[in-house]
Amino acid sequence: MKTQITNYIRAGYPGLFLVSHEEARIESELKTIAADVGHKLFAWSVTEGLIDTQDGHHREAGDPVELMIAVEELPDNSLVLLKDFHLFLEDGNPVLIRKVKESLRTGKTKGKVLIVSGCRRALPPELEREWIVLEFSLPDKDQLGVVLDNLAASAALPKPDGDGRELLLDAACGLTSIEAENAFALSVVETGGFTAPVIAREKASEVKKSGLLEVCQTVASLADIGGLDLLKGWLLQRKDVFGREARHYGLPHPKGLLIIGIPGTGKSLTAKTTAAVFNRPLLKLDAGRLFGSLVGQSEGNLRSVIATAEAIAPCVLWVDELEKGFSGARSSGASDGGTTSRVLGTFLSWLQDRQAPVFVVATANDITQLPPELLRKGRFDEIFFVDLPNQEEREAIWRIQVAKYGRSEQSFDIDQLARTTDGLTGSEIEQLFIDALHEAFSRRTEPTDLSIAMLLNDAVPLSKLMSEQVEAIRKWAKGRARRATAPETVAQTRKIAA
Repeated sequence: MKTQITNYIRAGYPGLFLVSHEEARIESELKTIAADVGHKLFAWSVTEGLIDTQDGHHREAGDPVELMIAVEELPDNSLVLLKDFHLFLEDGNPVLIRKVKESLRTGKTKGKVLIVSGCRRALPPELEREWIVLEFSLPDKDQLGVVLDNLAASAALPKPDGDGRELLLDAACGLTSIEAENAFALSVVETGGFTAPVIAREKASEVKKSGLLEVCQTVASLADIGGLDLLKGWLLQRKDVFGREARHYGLPHPKGLLIIGIPGTGKSLTAKTTAAVFNRPLLKLDAGRLFGSLVGQSEGNLRSVIATAEAIAPCVLWVDELEKGFSGARSSGASDGGTTSRVLGTFLSWLQDRQAPVFVVATANDITQLPPELLRKGRFDEIFFVDLPNQEEREAIWRIQVAKYGRSEQSFDIDQLARTTDGLTGSEIEQLFIDALHEAFSRRTEPTDLSIAMLLNDAVPLSKLMSEQVEAIRKWAKGRARRATAPETVAQTRKIAA
C-alpha cells in the first residue's frame, strides 16, 4: 500500500481517498511517504484546523471552504491529510465542491495532494472522477508484529518468538493496529502473558460489530457427520494445503467448494467442519446482509467483507444459503437499480482472481435460483450434491445423535431405526430423537424404539412435503455436480417417503 500511494504522488495525482478505520496508521504512513518523496505533510480536522506535522504550526481553518483557501497558500510539494472531510462533501455544498475542484486542478501543477481519510467511500457525483479511491489494507503480520513487540517491551515481557509468535499473529490478523494492541493488552491483563485464544476471542467480537461477518467457533469435526464419505475424503486430501510444505511443492491455494442439496442434509455442518479439517478460522457471511438501503452501501459492504477475509487469511469463508443473496441478479436492473448485479459481479471477480488463501464454502438449497455464471469452473474447485441419507448414513446419523444426547446405542435397534426413518434428513432424525427425549422425560423414563416409532407416525418429512422440489434438485445435480456419497453406497436406492 505504501508503494502504491507513493507512486500516485510521484505521478502527480492531486486527490487520493483512503478508506480505512485506521486514521493514526494512515497519518504515520504518510509521514514516512512525505519524507521519501520530499514533500511536507499537513493534517486537517474540523476541531484542530490545519497543522504542520513537522513543526506543529497551527492555523485556524474549521470551515472546509476556509480550508481550501488555506491550501492554496501552502508551499508547493505538500501533502494535505483531510480527516473526515468526506462528511462535508456529502452535503453537496456547491461552493465547497467548486473550491475542491479548483484546488485539485491547481494542486496538480504545484505538487499539492489532497488525501481524504474516512471509514467509507462517500463522494458526490461531481467529484467521483476527481479522486483515486484506495482501500487502505489492514495491517499485515509484520506490522502486527511491531505492535506485539512494542507492547511486550512496555509490559516488561519477553518478545514472543517461534511457533508461539505465529499463533499470536494468526489470531490477530484481521484487526486494526489499535484493536490488536487492545487485544494483546487484554491478554496480558487476563493471563499475565500473550495467549492466542484471548486474542482470537476479541477478534471475533470486533469482526461481529459490522454485522456482516461472524467468526464461528469450529467445535464440529468430520466424526459429527454421518456419511458423505466422498466429500470427507476430498477435504482430508486438502487438509495441509495452507501449509508451507504445500507452497514449496508448488500447489496453488484452493478456491473452495459449493455444496448443494436438500435442506437438512448436513451442508452447514460440513462448512463448519471444513475449518476444523484445515485448522483455520471460520468466517460466516450471510449474503443477504450485504445489501443496504443507501446508494453504494451494498458494494461497500462486500469490499469490507473481502478486505477482512483477506486480512484474516488463511481462513475459511462460509457463505450460507447463497441463493438468498444473489437469486435476484437477473432482474436486478428493474428491481433495485442493478445493485444485486454489481455486487454479484464484484463477488464473481473476486472468486475468480483472488490471491489470498481464503477457502470459500458456499451452501445452497435451490440451485435453480443461482445465476449460471456463478457455477462455472474457476469460481469453485468442486460442486458437491448432498442427497437424502441412505441406510448406511442413517445408521451413522442415529449413532451420532444417540451418543450426542448421552444415551447408549445398545439401548436401541439402530438398524431398525435407520430403516423406519427412510426419507428423513439428518436434521429431521435429530429432531425426532429430541422429541422422543421430551416425550420420555414427561413420563420420567427413557426413550425406546417403540416410542420413537409412535412419534414417527405423526411426522411429515420434508421429502414428502416437497417431493417435487427434491426430485428437481436431484435431476439438476445428475451429471452437473459430484455426489458427496460413494456410488457403491448410493446403489442402495434412496426412496422419497411415501
